[in-house]
Amino acid sequence: MEDLVQALRKNGIDATFLSTCEEAKTHILQLIPAHATVGIGGSVTIRQLNLIQDLRERGNEVYEHWQPGLSNEERKQAAWRALNAQYYLASSNALTKDGKLVNTDNTGNRVAAMVFGPSHVIIVVGTNKIVRDVADGIKRIKEKAAPFNCLRRKENTPCAETGRCQNCDSPSRLCRVTTIIEKKTRGVESLSVIIVGTELGY
Repeated sequence: MEDLVQALRKNGIDATFLSTCEEAKTHILQLIPAHATVGIGGSVTIRQLNLIQDLRERGNEVYEHWQPGLSNEERKQAAWRALNAQYYLASSNALTKDGKLVNTDNTGNRVAAMVFGPSHVIIVVGTNKIVRDVADGIKRIKEKAAPFNCLRRKENTPCAETGRCQNCDSPSRLCRVTTIIEKKTRGVESLSVIIVGTELGY
């Protein structure tokens, strides 16, 4: 883990390894000032930390397009506001051993926010998402992240049935844009990766 943390730091990314979800949650609450605006990406990992309610209760304005009960227009507006939040919380589909972040999106709001918009981006990654290189990261997305997410969303895609990418043309296809963050971009003031010593998300 120390080698991975150093690889991320070499790429201009602030990196921290924490053993437990509770430690990660405490650390994130320390990083984000009370009353700062916070955008939340589409992320099972962030929701597994049980962090969003704590942010709201202490006074943070949180923009969350996954919030239950929103109309399509309200979800779109929440995603737009998240792009302009002071802090943005998300996870990554894969983290390479040389410190690159590999992500595939459907709408593109999450990958966009990671590289431009919010002042401070915080990415939380479980150990299950650590891969050897970019090629393995893309493979992980196609064989694990995308099929599981399609199942979670009840999408009618071949990968939801077979568990493996079929490079489909389905209208429900989630894999529409892939980004590789090699270095922190100039579009954000800070990019932090918190590696948690457990499996999180897909």
